[in-house]
Amino acid sequence: MAGVDILKLSLLFNLLSVSNFGNLWPETNQRHVSEYPPSCTRIECPTYQLIHVGNGFEIRRYNSTVWISTSPIQDISLVEATRTGFLQLFDYIQGKNKYQEKIEMTAPVITQVAPSDGPFCESSFGVSFYVPKLNQANPPPAKGLHVQRWKPTYAAVRQFGGFVSDSNVGEEAAALKASLEGTEWLKAIEKSRVDHAAYTIAQYNSPFEFENRVNEIWMLFELED
Repeated sequence: MAGVDILKLSLLFNLLSVSNFGNLWPETNQRHVSEYPPSCTRIECPTYQLIHVGNGFEIRRYNSTVWISTSPIQDISLVEATRTGFLQLFDYIQGKNKYQEKIEMTAPVITQVAPSDGPFCESSFGVSFYVPKLNQANPPPAKGLHVQRWKPTYAAVRQFGGFVSDSNVGEEAAALKASLEGTEWLKAIEKSRVDHAAYTIAQYNSPFEFENRVNEIWMLFELED
């Protein structure tokens, strides 16, 4: 249990300090092919099937999942919005919920992004915590948070290393879209866009892991099975 508590604090420190770390190690461990996030060997992560591997991306089919999510956060900075949202989620897993129940840390913490129309306008961000299977049947309710129950969902995924910053997420999202050009997957993403954010950032690592960092851009979509 002590190790899990340290990991919880590490992830909190990461999200509170990510802008500073991003400036120090902006290009660490860049990657364009899939790597299983090391943190998922230590803590619970959502399960998926690998459907397709492309040039710089892969297609996954996530099984039904449950997330606890913040209300939309309006901000010009993904880093700041993620910090704001994770503080709420950290309190939640530490027992600030209706059942006063502590919940095990999982990965990733995701930030769903609906970009603004202009360069200086606020975007909308939703920050979510993957609910462990133990709690998925009855996630503790909490003020200001809501439950998202995903049915099986497809995701086009691009990985990148280093620390997430406001300057690199847009570039990585654009690179993912470019790699999908001309594919059936991009058509499905555009068709599903009305129901999903433009893209989602998934963060897996603690701030003390300077090597083998794994972050992901997800573009979610639906297919008829």
